[in-house]
Amino acid sequence: MSITNFPGENSSASAGVPLTKVTMPALLEMKRQGKPISSLTAYDYATSRLVDEAGIDMVLVGDSLAMVVMGHDNTLAITVDEMLHHTRAVRRAVRRALLVADMPFGSYHGTVAEGLANAIRFVKEAGAEAVKVEGPRVELVRALTEAEIPVVGHLGLTPQSIHRMGGYRVQGRTAETVLALKADAMALAEAGAGALVLEGVPREVAAAITAELPIPTIGIGAGPDCDGQILVFHDLLNLTFAPPAKFVRRYADAAALIRGAVEHYREDVERRTFPNDEESYHLPEAVRQALDAPVKTGKLRKV
Repeated sequence: MSITNFPGENSSASAGVPLTKVTMPALLEMKRQGKPISSLTAYDYATSRLVDEAGIDMVLVGDSLAMVVMGHDNTLAITVDEMLHHTRAVRRAVRRALLVADMPFGSYHGTVAEGLANAIRFVKEAGAEAVKVEGPRVELVRALTEAEIPVVGHLGLTPQSIHRMGGYRVQGRTAETVLALKADAMALAEAGAGALVLEGVPREVAAAITAELPIPTIGIGAGPDCDGQILVFHDLLNLTFAPPAKFVRRYADAAALIRGAVEHYREDVERRTFPNDEESYHLPEAVRQALDAPVKTGKLRKV
């Protein structure tokens, strides 16, 4: 497999995860070997470090942070500078996983030259190892590939197209749209995309594209037959405030854990049981004795 040893330490090794750097060629080799690719979004240093140490293969700084971190109604409001800010934070934490940055709405919707310039910023300024773009933007993918920037494509339900699609709707439900998806997927692969996210498409469609495509597919709401899967970090841990999509599986209830811990802290403060004596700092005994000694002529007695 085309994975190189990564210099430095990472506790994932102690958890039984090989201390090796995942690259774009490594994802292709995983597809060839039939090894599933695990992917997850992350947006900050602390959670990114945990995700990386857990052995996730690909970490995506998704524009979904507009919703789950910043509270926007959709992904359209996030800016390039905000995405760069979060990508830098994730870069400081991730050691093993392939780090992919989402290019936000508006950053590649003009000329190819403008899209290329913005992609270069993600690699040069934020340390991304690949960028993700939505839609069948074949010319842009070809330009990025020629500029030595690995690209992850994204077809199906593309959240940046929410207004055109009329909401978050499953795509590829007719013979015509299925054929179009297949053609777009192959065109992106031929243009140089190293992997392809398939979102919100019928399982049968994703399975057919995965079988035909020479590059790995990463599914989200696309069934189990893709080469890998990705979820939003906050969905996986129940840290969102909206009903989960059909394809989301919640592996833990971090919301309940955090809420319970915060309520417990508040109660301890109100009962004056936090902090206790052991959690407090104390004066050295000599200083305490000096302060407790009788005061003469308005001065402390010399010790």
